[in-house]
Amino acid sequence: MFTYAEVGATLHGSLPAGYRHLRYRTLLGRDAGALFDCAAEAILTFRMHRGTGAKIRADAVRAAPGVRLTVGAGPLRVPCEVVWTAEEPGRAGFGYGTLPGHQARGEEAFTVERDAAGDVWFSVTAFSLPARPLMRLGGPVAVLAQHLYARVCGRALKKVCARSRTVDP
Repeated sequence: MFTYAEVGATLHGSLPAGYRHLRYRTLLGRDAGALFDCAAEAILTFRMHRGTGAKIRADAVRAAPGVRLTVGAGPLRVPCEVVWTAEEPGRAGFGYGTLPGHQARGEEAFTVERDAAGDVWFSVTAFSLPARPLMRLGGPVAVLAQHLYARVCGRALKKVCARSRTVDP
């Protein structure tokens, strides 16, 4: 049972009113397919999240609607459920929503896209509100932490894919 009503709202980028919104986008590089494929796989298998140092416990090895996971960072353990996935030519990723016990309520999406010029972009899109006292007390610091995590995800994805390219034949 999700802790918010707008389940799936991050799929198309039109975020609901009344929440804090996060939109982060960073260039991973230019490529003809290998970078995009690596980034898509790293996102969909939670490898990117693990690359940030987060502890991920998931019902499955790959994101799919209904897969439950717990993201652990430091002493926090936050339960989520995948609400949508995308695996299309030029676009891949997933969005997960918060479950009871999460510090926030809302949804967060992680996607990779290849544009017409061949540039590969990583994006985080989210909407959230504090759900528990720790997050409410955190105020602006909690918002800063969410923005920082988006950037850390981007750096981790670049690192995962750079490593992958150095070991491919």
